[in-house]
Amino acid sequence: MPKRRDILAIVLIVLPWTLLITVWHQSAIAPLLAIRKERLSVHHPQLSDEGAEGRRETGGQDSKEYCASDKDIVEVVRTEYVYTRPPPWSDVLPTIHIITPTYSRPVQKAELTRIANTFLHVPNLHWILIEDSQRRTPLVTSLLRETGLNYTHLNVETPKSFKIRGDTRDPRIPRGTMQRNLALRWLRETFKNNNSQPGIVYFADDDNSYSLELFEEMRSTRKVSVWPVAFVGGLRYESPKVNAAGKVYGWKAVFDPHRPFAIDMAGFAINLKLILSKPQAYFKLRGVKGGYQESSLLRELVTLNDLEPKAANCTKILVWHTRTEKPILVNEGKKGFTDPNMEI
Repeated sequence: MPKRRDILAIVLIVLPWTLLITVWHQSAIAPLLAIRKERLSVHHPQLSDEGAEGRRETGGQDSKEYCASDKDIVEVVRTEYVYTRPPPWSDVLPTIHIITPTYSRPVQKAELTRIANTFLHVPNLHWILIEDSQRRTPLVTSLLRETGLNYTHLNVETPKSFKIRGDTRDPRIPRGTMQRNLALRWLRETFKNNNSQPGIVYFADDDNSYSLELFEEMRSTRKVSVWPVAFVGGLRYESPKVNAAGKVYGWKAVFDPHRPFAIDMAGFAINLKLILSKPQAYFKLRGVKGGYQESSLLRELVTLNDLEPKAANCTKILVWHTRTEKPILVNEGKKGFTDPNMEI
């Protein structure tokens, strides 16, 4: 018959091993249970749509649905997706007022969605979007609200007699002129000339692609800052010419390089105070040749010597005139094949 001390020794040896095996067994099957539970759960992203013009917050409670299987009832959780909001507003950084004219076309929503996703990463950004239409459209209104950006939504229709035809020699107003001028007027009516809030004004068309670095470059603009733009003027890029002293003295352009400011609309930014102090500065509506729209505004604001080269003295490309390819819709037919009420 075993002695008491032998029994105690056996218990002390067996008990730790029993506990160790039990813990190991539970650790081994726990991931399998988690995987099974994950497979049984079905997630349906759903946008939480709540807000108003300007900055807004969204949120909501998770809703639950139940579906029955042969043996048990599986809980199906519907999660709600919320767009990532812009960075917190800073009282130190100048506000960048982005002016974007837009017009109705098949790729409009795609273009606006793409640049809105870029703007969401830029601190202190205010988007002024101007539609070339008789009224503000539901498509653009809804898109702006869903972005969570700070925005102002305007509209003005360009008269048909002013719109450019296919002939490049036609002297009619280039697209977007009246819309940009409306935005400039809005800025002057909203901010007084003695306004102490620092700001930068930039004309960002919806068919361009923008590096986030570009917005940080322009934020320090004192009067007018400039940089290269890719895929314009029949070249890989057009650019200001900058000398060793860091001064702009000309333009790398083939199309009429002797223009006062041979620069693309995406190639410059203006300090808001300069816009407010020069109320006569607008894009000219008449008597302006093609490619001279930029010059018609800038010559009212600065001289060549005032320009501030950015993007490493104009040696880096931070904006591209990419232009979304026009979709081929030949299979739609005259009466249309797909549902015309489906927003694209």
